[in-house]
Parts: sequence; structure tokens; C-alpha cells
Amino acid sequence: MKTAHQLADALASGETTSRALVESSFEAIRRLEGTLHSFITTTEAEALAAADASDARRKSGGALSPLDGVPIAIKDNICTKGVKTTCASKMLAEFVPPYDATVTTRLRERGLVCVGKTNLDEFAMGSSTEHSAFGRSSNPWNPACVPGGSSGGSAAAVAGGEVPWALGSDTGGSIRQPASLCGIVGVKPTYGLVSRYGLVAFASSLDQIGPMTLDVEDAALLLDAIAGPDHMDSTSAPKPPSGFHAALAGAKDLKGVRIARPREFFPETGVSKDVRASVDVAVEKARELGAEIIDVNMPHTEYAISTYYLVATAEASSNLARYDGAQYGFRVKGTKNVVDMFSQSRSQGLGREVKRRIMMGTHALSAGYFDAYYLKALKVRTLIKRDYDEAFAKADLIIGPTAPDVAFEAGAKSADPMAMYLCDIFTISLNLAGYCGLSMPCGFSQSGMPIGLQLFAGAFQEQKLLRSAKALESALGVVGSRYPKL
Repeated sequence: MKTAHQLADALASGETTSRALVESSFEAIRRLEGTLHSFITTTEAEALAAADASDARRKSGGALSPLDGVPIAIKDNICTKGVKTTCASKMLAEFVPPYDATVTTRLRERGLVCVGKTNLDEFAMGSSTEHSAFGRSSNPWNPACVPGGSSGGSAAAVAGGEVPWALGSDTGGSIRQPASLCGIVGVKPTYGLVSRYGLVAFASSLDQIGPMTLDVEDAALLLDAIAGPDHMDSTSAPKPPSGFHAALAGAKDLKGVRIARPREFFPETGVSKDVRASVDVAVEKARELGAEIIDVNMPHTEYAISTYYLVATAEASSNLARYDGAQYGFRVKGTKNVVDMFSQSRSQGLGREVKRRIMMGTHALSAGYFDAYYLKALKVRTLIKRDYDEAFAKADLIIGPTAPDVAFEAGAKSADPMAMYLCDIFTISLNLAGYCGLSMPCGFSQSGMPIGLQLFAGAFQEQKLLRSAKALESALGVVGSRYPKL
């Protein structure tokens, strides 16, 4: 299985063509989709045409970028002009955007070839990609298990070898958790580094688009391609891209890097023995590379789940009010009046988990409960951010497990929403703080399932984050050591 940067090198040397890469990708998709169900929509005809155009540019010496012609997949909550963007929901099953998301535009400007739209939990609400109106995705390492969520389709497509990389979105861990469960690299950028224009909103103050790749170098390359200011997004930071790939040059050790080890991320219970053992090995490897490991406390971490599920659901309640059957999307026919049409369209067009979160958020925002729930959650969110600020005052990075356990069997947590929510216990707080983080493979369980290590850095410290991750990746030797047998 080759990385995207290896494929880009092969294109540059004339060893292969974009058409050959895209055809290979679709051969893998046809072979594996019956097992993985990573995609909702594939775009073979359009992708082959784009590949031929890329080959023509390269032949004439006019390649748009070093990545021109490399295939990519895009999570199906990111708008693609002329191609369905369903959010894995019956509500948007036939929605075709008339415009591209900013990240999609930036990929096209660099000549990357989109082969399709990947599966997800409906409206990105979930941790297993079981909450999709089009059926669940499977984990390439064990198809009986989930790939994580909500970007599970992107994670499975990359880990399974259908595409070398993909875009996901991360609201409370939806890039990092599936990356951990599928044994790939996933990056949640600092809030505002990557434009959200064209990302179908779940929770606007938490959502971020980011790379899902086979290794850290690919993650840096893809982040370079999509990051930067955007006048179409009022929350986009007026900060230019920082040369993330260039920052990896010479990344061999961690000398001078201070890494915080929060006690709250290494509890005595609640983390599997396999995960704990692999993460402990990674911490010691970081120490061997010259890093100073500092034990810290982040006491408000225990409130992160409760805080997140008030803030995120309140924003979801507001954002999803637009799907009313009147303007666009699914509409029940034959209703007697507007109220029935509105009620039945939302009832039938939205899945159970989405409706659960809308109701939770609507309740938190309602008169008499706003101060007790939503306002209090915002105050606790500030305390959680202060924990991060205090940790970063002592250290450059924070380290810990990405998920408390490896991938679980499909259906194992479906009857217990709280058990499902706890899958994101180590990822959620970072979104509340707004800082950057990544998950990278650090080992395997006794059953052969991948385990993810998480690194956090402060606002717009992606260079430092990726450089350190690159050094640790090389030392651990896990990436590329084995792949799923499909």
C-alpha cells in the first residue's frame, strides 16, 4: 500500500499516470465495497476525465501542483458541486450542491482527483458510522467491527487501500477516533485554520475539516493544501498556511520538546490493558528521543462529555432547524397542512440519533433551562480551555490515548448511547478548547486491532505537532509495518 507522497513521486518520475492510479482506486473500491461500504457515492466517469486532464497537464509541463493527479475521497458532509452531498441522511439523500466547499475548491486547484464521497454517521453525529441512512461501514482490520465515527467511511477507505488519503471532519473526535480504530493518521486542525465554508454544519463552534492519511508526511501535505484564510468563512483565522510539510525536514528526535502527560488521560480504570500498554511504550519512546515528560493535572476533563453534549446538541438544534421539508431536502407528500408536513418530514427524514441530539439541544436552549444547562456548559467550557492553557504553559505538547479501547463489534453499544458517547472521552475536550491534535498508530492489541496515540498542541502550532509526530512515528516503526488482510 503506497502513501500519497509516494504516488506523487511516481507521477513526477513518469513511473505511473493519474489514470492508472484512479483506475487502481476503483478496482479496489469494486473489490472491497461489499465488505467495507466506505462510500455513499462514487464518481468514476468524472474522476477518469479529471485524471486524463491531469496527465495532459503533466505531459505538457503544466502540472498544477506536485499532488496533481493523486486520488482522494471526501467525507459526504463536505459540499461538492454537481455531486450528491447527503450527510448520510434521508433528509438530504438527493441533494446536489450548486457550489464547492472551499476545501474542495482548493483540492481541485491543486489537481487532486476526487473518486467519491465517503460514508459517515448521519450529520456527523456518532462514533461508529452505524448511524447512516445508507448502512454502516466496516473496519478493514475486522469487518465485524466498526471503523469508528463519524468519519468512519473515510478511515475505512484509507486503511483498506481504496484511496491513499481522504478528508474528514472533527466535532468531538470524528477524525481522530476513527483514525485510531483503523490504524491511520488523523489531524484535527486548530479551529479557524481550515475553512468551514461548504461543510454542512453540526456544531459550528466545534467543527473542523482535516486530513486522514496513511502517515504523518501525507497529513502535512494535505493540510498544506486545504489550510488558510477564507473570506467566505467568518470564523476563518486571518493566518496564512505555515508550510507544514516543510516543517518535517530533519525530524529525527524530540530534544528540547516538553510533553505533558495528564493524569486524567491515564486513569486506573476505563482504558483497556492493550491501549494502556501501547501508549506507555510510546511515552517512553518519546522520552528516549529526548523529550521531557511532565505530569500535569487537567481537572475539568471529567466534565468534558457533559459539556460537549450540551454545547454540541444546542448548536445542532439550531443548525438543523433548516431541514423542515419546506425549502429543500426530503418532504413527506400528502400531508393536510404545513404543520403536519413539517412534523412528518423531520420525523421520517431524520434518524434516531440525530433526533435524540436535536431534542437534547432544544431542551437545553428552552426557557427555564437555558441558564441551568447551556449557559453553565459554556462556563465549564472556559474552565476546560484554561486546563489546556495551563498545561501548554508548562509543555509544548500533550500526550495520551486516542480512544479507551480498540474497535468494538457492530451493535455492541447501539442500545446504550452513553457507552457510545464515552468512546470519545479523550478527544472531545480538544474541540471545546479549539486547539490542534492528531491521532497516529502506536501499536496493536493482542487481537491484532490497531491502537492510536494522541498528541495535542496549542493554537496554530501544527508545525510543532506534525514535526514531533513525524519523529515519534519513525521511532515507533508501527506505520507501514502491517496492513489489513482483505
